[in-house]
This record gives sequence, C-alpha cells and structure tokens, in this order.
Amino acid sequence: MSGPFLKAGVEGAFSGTLGGFRLDAAFQLAPTGITALSGPSGSGKTTLLRCMAGLTRLGGRLSVGGAVWQDEERFLAPHRRPVGVVFQEPSLLAHLSVRGNLLYGAKRTPAKLEIGFDDTIDLLGLAPLLGRFTANLSGGERQRVALGRALLSQPRLLLMDEPLSSLDAGSKAEILPYLERLHRTLAIPVLYISHDAGEIARLADRVLFMREGTVLAADPAPPPAATLAGLDAAARDSLALAALRAGLRPEA
Repeated sequence: MSGPFLKAGVEGAFSGTLGGFRLDAAFQLAPTGITALSGPSGSGKTTLLRCMAGLTRLGGRLSVGGAVWQDEERFLAPHRRPVGVVFQEPSLLAHLSVRGNLLYGAKRTPAKLEIGFDDTIDLLGLAPLLGRFTANLSGGERQRVALGRALLSQPRLLLMDEPLSSLDAGSKAEILPYLERLHRTLAIPVLYISHDAGEIARLADRVLFMREGTVLAADPAPPPAATLAGLDAAARDSLALAALRAGLRPEA
C-alpha cells in the first residue's frame, strides 16, 4: 500500500484562548513518517490535534500537502477535511460487525481508493475479525479496527491521540507491531501524541515537544533500543532525566 503521497508536508499555526488555556503553537510535519507530539499533561497536545482536525476552531492557518484547510478567509469543516483521527477510545459502532465498521469509514470516499480495503485488512491483520461484533474484541483488536476505519476514509493526514494509553501491557504488545508496519508502509504524515518514551523511540521519526500551549523546536526521535543498550549508565541516566523533564514517562 503506497497511499497518497504529499509533495509538501503539513504547516500550521493556531492561536487563541479556550477557557483559561492559551494556545499559541506553530509547527511543521514532514510529508511522510511519524512525528510524535509529547509534553506534560495540560500542555495543549489534544487541543492542537483537535484544531488540525477542525473539531476545535481557533484562529490560525493549516495547509496539508499544499492544500489550505484553514486561513484568514476559509475554514474547512471537519467532514470536509481528508483527515483520519484515532483517539484513546475507539468509539466503534456496536450494532455493526468489524466489516461494517470498516466500510462505514469508506462509504463517503471517492470511487478510486488510494488505500484499499484488502490492503488495510492485510496491513492490520483484521481478516479473522471481520465477522465479529465489537463487543467481542480485545482492547488491541478494537484499536486496530478504529485505525483501519480511519485509513479507509482515505486521509491525507493521520492524527493519533494516545491510542495505546487505555490498553494493558499485553494489548500494547499486540498492537505495536501493526503500528510499526503502518510506519513502514503508509506514505502520509502521521501525528502521534504520546507520553510514553518507549512508544516514541519505537515508532517516531521525529519529536515535537509542547509546553504551556507552545510547540518547542523539533528533535530527532529518541534512539532505538539497540543504541540505548550501547550507552553507559551515566548517559542513560542523562537521557532519562531529559525525557522526564520533557514530560515523558516510562512505559507501564
């Protein structure tokens, strides 16, 4: 599955106040790959994601692959934005089977699909689940279905808001290989919110940090486990301290 490829990446800036919280965040995402967004609780990560999806409206601008979704003169409503969103809770339709949930994501898409049904099934290992209803799925299986539904909406941008945070360790271990496969296969930009340093090290190409409503400078993704194993104790302690200061927490 090659997916839609964006020659230009994602560029955005949002500014405004929600209650007592002030968001003033400018950012860029590469045309492909996973950008992790991390930072302390309450720093504005989910608010930024909701602005990108059009679910929260603040002043600003957003362009994806050169197409303007929001600026001073226009604001694309959420249903007009080709964006896939996966939240902490999958919010699947209980009256539909897994197949029905997946097709629900695809029903309003163009006739020519960039991300096909069979490709999505293969990518996420969903074939054994198609006839089952969502009440009979594990947490990891439900999140895989939610991800498949998002992909079948033919997104030009995929947003994931701590998709593993509600899962136990076994369910996390089950779904992480599928996310790695997604990373290798899908040629669209992905924004992945997480507090978990282990997830970020395993999945992300680059990291954005947020603090008090502001996006800080991007850093390369944390080194993989093989590199960490080669560090001496002092270097690992220094890296762990930097991660904690940035708001990351160890994997549960």
